[in-house]
Amino acid sequence: MHVHDILAAATLERDAATPLFRQLYLHLKDAILDGRIAAGVRLPATRILCGLMGVSRQTVLAAYEQLMAEGYLQGTVGKGTFVSASLPAGAFADACAGDAAAAPMVRPLSARGELIAGGMARVLHHAGPLRAFRASMPGLDLFPFDVWRRLEARHWRHSTGSLGYGPGAGYAPLRELLCAYLKASRGVQCTPDQVVITSGSQQALYLLAQLLLAPGEAMWIESPGYQGAMAPFTVAGARVCPVPVDAEGMDVAYAARHYPNARLAFATPSHQLPLGVTMSLRRRLDLLRWAEANRAWIVEDDYDSEYRHTGPPLASLQSMDRAGCVIYVGTLSKVLFPALRLGYVVAPPALAAALARAKAVVDRHSPIVPQATLADFIAGGHFARHIRRTRDAYGERRQALLDALDARLGGRLRQGPSDAGLDVCVHFTEALDEETVAQHARDLGVDVRTLGYYTNPQASAACAIDPGLLLGFSAFTPDVIRAGVADLARAIERASV
Repeated sequence: MHVHDILAAATLERDAATPLFRQLYLHLKDAILDGRIAAGVRLPATRILCGLMGVSRQTVLAAYEQLMAEGYLQGTVGKGTFVSASLPAGAFADACAGDAAAAPMVRPLSARGELIAGGMARVLHHAGPLRAFRASMPGLDLFPFDVWRRLEARHWRHSTGSLGYGPGAGYAPLRELLCAYLKASRGVQCTPDQVVITSGSQQALYLLAQLLLAPGEAMWIESPGYQGAMAPFTVAGARVCPVPVDAEGMDVAYAARHYPNARLAFATPSHQLPLGVTMSLRRRLDLLRWAEANRAWIVEDDYDSEYRHTGPPLASLQSMDRAGCVIYVGTLSKVLFPALRLGYVVAPPALAAALARAKAVVDRHSPIVPQATLADFIAGGHFARHIRRTRDAYGERRQALLDALDARLGGRLRQGPSDAGLDVCVHFTEALDEETVAQHARDLGVDVRTLGYYTNPQASAACAIDPGLLLGFSAFTPDVIRAGVADLARAIERASV
C-alpha cells in the first residue's frame, strides 16, 4: 500500500481528548513499527499531508517533529522527510503477521519473582465502605486531622530544607522522639541510632527477612497469626515453620522440639492476632533463652500495644533482652491511620546500620514531610493526647461490643481475651461452619473475618483452633456496634438452619 493511501485511511477523531498532532504521530509511528511504511520511505511534504488529512500545517509539523526527536524520521532541508534508514524492516511485523489482534508475548517471571508476586495472595485487604466489624481498623473519626493538616501545611510552606534526600534511617528528630516514647511507654532500651523508620511494618519485615535469613533456613511463626507476616519470609526463601498458640501465647517448647535449628522467631508477645492472648512470662523467658543459646533472632511485632483496656501497656520483650537478640518492630497504622505508611524498627546497633543501608536500596528513605509532621505531632503533645482519647473511646466501644454479644448471642459465642487491641475474637459454642456464617453476615452488611483465615496453610493439626470470627470494634460507635451485633445474630440464625 502506498504511503499516501496508508495515511488517507487513518481516521483522526476531532472531538477526542487526544490532540490531533498526537493522533497523527501515533498513526505514523504504528505504521512504521509494523512495516506498513518501510525504512527509507519518503513521507509527504507537510503542505500535502495537511491537505490529505484535513488538518493544519502546524499539526503535521508537530507530529513530524516528535517522530524526528524519537528517531523514527530524519529530514534534510530541500530533500524532504524520510523514515529513518537505520530502523529494522518492520520492527513488529512478524509478531502481528496474520493476526491483527495477536496477544503480546508472555514472558515468565523468575522463580523469585513468582514468590514476590504471589506472596500476599492470601492476605485480605480492606475494600469498600467501612462496615462493622472491620478488623484492626483504628477509629478515623477520632483523629485530629485539622491539627495534622496545620502541622503538615507549615512544613510545605517552609520546606526548602526538607525536599532533598534524607538518611536511610529516617528523619533524625522523629527517631529521637520515638526512642523517648518507646522507653517511657514500652520499656524499650535503645538510642536514636537504633531506630530505623520504614514504610510500615510490612517493609520492616521484608528488609529483616532479606538481611537475616538465607534460603532454606527455618523460622518460627505463630499459627494462627498475622498472614501478612508470612509473605516477607517466604519471599526470602525461608522455611516457614508454624507454631501453635495457646492461652500462654506461642508454644515455645513445641517450636524448640520440632524446629530446633531455626534462625529466627516471629512473635507477638503483647497481643496475639487473632486470639488476643498475651505471652506468659514463662514463655517469654523460654523464648529469650532459646534465642540466646542458638544465636537466633527474635522479631517482636508490637503492632497495637498502646491499647490495653485493663491497665497500662505491658513491658516489651525487648526490654527483657540481655543478649541483643530481639528486634522490635512497631507501626503507626493502628494508633494514627493506615494510609500514613510509617513504621519503625529498633535493632541492635550493628544491625540497625545495616538495616538503614538496606532500606536505602529499596526506596532511599520514607517520605520526609510526613515524618517531620509526625515529629511535630509528637513534640506538641498531640500524639499523647490522641492515644489517651482513643484509649478511652475504644474502651467504651469494646464494652458496647461485649455487652451486645452477651445480650444477643450469649451462650452461642465464647469470647476470647479482650483486654488489649482493636478486636475481639469469638468462638462458636455450637457446630457452625464459619465461612457460612461469614457469608450470611456479609450479605447483611456485616464485615467479619473467620479465624480459619489466620491459620497458615501448611500448619499441622497441632495448630488447629475452634471455629469463630474476629470482630473489630475500634472504628465504630456503640450504636453501630449494637446494630452490627443484631445483624450478626441474624446471620448465625440463618447458618443454623
